[in-house]
Amino acid sequence: MSTKVLFGFHAVTVRLKTAPDSITEIHVDATRRDARMRQFVERAVDAGAKVVDSDGERLDALAGNSRHQGVVARVTPLPLRHSVDEVLDDVKGPPLVLVLDGVTDPHNLGACLRVADGAGVHAVLAPKDHAVGLNATVAKVASGAAETVPYLMVTNLARALADLKDRDIRVIGLSDTAEKTIFDVDLTGHLALVMGAEGSGMRQLTRKHCDELVSIPMAGAVESLNVSVAAGICLFEAVRQRRG
Repeated sequence: MSTKVLFGFHAVTVRLKTAPDSITEIHVDATRRDARMRQFVERAVDAGAKVVDSDGERLDALAGNSRHQGVVARVTPLPLRHSVDEVLDDVKGPPLVLVLDGVTDPHNLGACLRVADGAGVHAVLAPKDHAVGLNATVAKVASGAAETVPYLMVTNLARALADLKDRDIRVIGLSDTAEKTIFDVDLTGHLALVMGAEGSGMRQLTRKHCDELVSIPMAGAVESLNVSVAAGICLFEAVRQRRG
C-alpha cells in the first residue's frame, strides 16, 4: 500500500489520536531530547507506533524541507469521502460549508483548514483546477485539520454550488465591493461561505452562483485580508450567531 508523509508535531499528533494504526513509522530527531520531544515520543510509543531515531539530513529528505520540527511520519492514506452528498448526508443540524475559489498557496489552504476545523465546518470545497491539493506542507500548516476536515475538490465548482442550493443551502460570497457586510446577514441556517483568492477574488461565474455578496468592513489603509484571516472572521461570525 502506498504511503504519504506527515511532518510537524501537530499534524503527526492528530494522526496518533485519530488513526494510530495508519502510521507505518515515525522518524524523530535523535539529537532533540527536550520536554516536548520526550512527551511526543512517549505518546507515540503508547499508541504502538514504530519510532526511529534519525539525523537532520534524513528528516529533511523525508519531509522535502527543513520545517519538520524533528518529526516526520510515514502513514497510509485514510479512506476519503469522495462527494459532497456523502459528507452532508451525515450532517445533523444546519450544515456549514467553506468554499475556496482559486486558493493555490499551500500555506493559505492549511491555515483555512485549521480555521475550518476550529469553526466546526462540515466540508471545504475547491475546484480541481486553480487550487492546491492536500500535501505535506498543507498538513503541517493545518496542524492536524487536514486529517479532520473533508477537503473535496470538484470538477465544476459552479455546478457544485448549484447542488448546494438544491439542498436549501444559502451560498454567500465574500466580495470587497459588496455594500452589505458579513455582520449584517443571518448566518444561522444551512450555509456555504465562498472565499476567493487573495487579490483576484472569486471568479465571475462563481459570483453569479452566490445568493448574496457581503464584505468585511475595513477601517485602515489595507484594502483586503489574507484569505485564511477572512475565512476566520466570517466563519466565527457564523459560529457566534449559531450559538446566540
